[in-house]
Amino acid sequence: MHSFTYCVPTQIVFGGESLEKLPELLKERNIARVLLVCGGQSAKKSGLLDRVEGLLQAADVEFDILSGVQPNPRLSLAREGVKKALALSAQLILAVGGGSVIDTAKAVAHGAANPDVDIWEFWVKRAELKRSMPVGAILTIPAAGSETSDSAVLTNDELGLKRGLNTPLNRPAFAILDPALAATLPEHQAACGVTDIMMHTLDRYFNPVCDNEITDAIAEALLRVVIKNGAPVVRDRGDLHAMSEIMWCGSLSHNGLTGLGGNKDFAVHQLGHAVSEKFDIYHGDSLSCVWGSWARYVCPANPARFAQYAHNVWGVQAADDETAARQGIEQTEAYFASLGMPISLGQTRCGVQDEAGLQELAARCSFQKTRAIGTFRKLDFDDMLRIYHMANKE
Repeated sequence: MHSFTYCVPTQIVFGGESLEKLPELLKERNIARVLLVCGGQSAKKSGLLDRVEGLLQAADVEFDILSGVQPNPRLSLAREGVKKALALSAQLILAVGGGSVIDTAKAVAHGAANPDVDIWEFWVKRAELKRSMPVGAILTIPAAGSETSDSAVLTNDELGLKRGLNTPLNRPAFAILDPALAATLPEHQAACGVTDIMMHTLDRYFNPVCDNEITDAIAEALLRVVIKNGAPVVRDRGDLHAMSEIMWCGSLSHNGLTGLGGNKDFAVHQLGHAVSEKFDIYHGDSLSCVWGSWARYVCPANPARFAQYAHNVWGVQAADDETAARQGIEQTEAYFASLGMPISLGQTRCGVQDEAGLQELAARCSFQKTRAIGTFRKLDFDDMLRIYHMANKE
């Protein structure tokens, strides 16, 4: 087992009726003023927003609301949230939703704690984030794992750029996880969530360090559980047993546990970010449409690692590494397809790209040829372009 430092301070309140513990969680932290962050109409239509507002009112907590969060969370809305938080003198930012809502809440928290710095400066590393304010999360979409992670993404809708920020200050103070709150998800959104959860562990599992036995075993077990329960959740979001497994896997997949001691890769996330940055497609779609092409491209760097994945996650029986690796990649793509997820660029609404389009994606991913990505195999602009070429089919 290799060295690591691990701390996840987020308090998890999991299970049915866990939402009712919100007043207690706020009282424990002496919170009297809250900015509530949410998405479009789903929280309102489901009655969840009214429930949360009622709990805040009953607890004599003053609050304001920032609504309208979209997939690929927007900088402009986060800036608006900072103004609301400062006007309220908010003591906590409360996210009610999925990863985009939680990431927006994190951005608002950073901005409200640093009112003299525009929050985009933190995301492009021109300013160092040294303080923030607490964030709470009421999870409704198991997917991004933002409720326990040290990461947050933000899209600058003026510049058309999507960036990620990793810092311990991104860890929420608490997260409420009630599987019933995800029961009304649209089918494709549930499928995107299952895909995202798998990818957070796959992007940690495929790294150059291959002798962390317990970390690998945890990652493989989590992937098996997600694969088993993913299809039932997509077919029936009301299957609360399957949803509870998926929801907890989502939190574990992105809190660092499944990659301890390794050097996380996250090349697939970077390749996908360029696609969602340009075309504003769902994050899950942007990942599944490039994963197989990435896997085939980097597999020769260590076929044994892909073979281990195939054997321990998919039960592949092939003895030689190259055959097992190929079958593991094929089964992963077939699983994504079974959930209705795209496995090529042409299957997303961005469609098959011409050469100029592929060049632009590689330029975006490489930050205009100024960076390489990945650890399993380092990828430069030319590598990224080849992967996009491989994914560029119907």
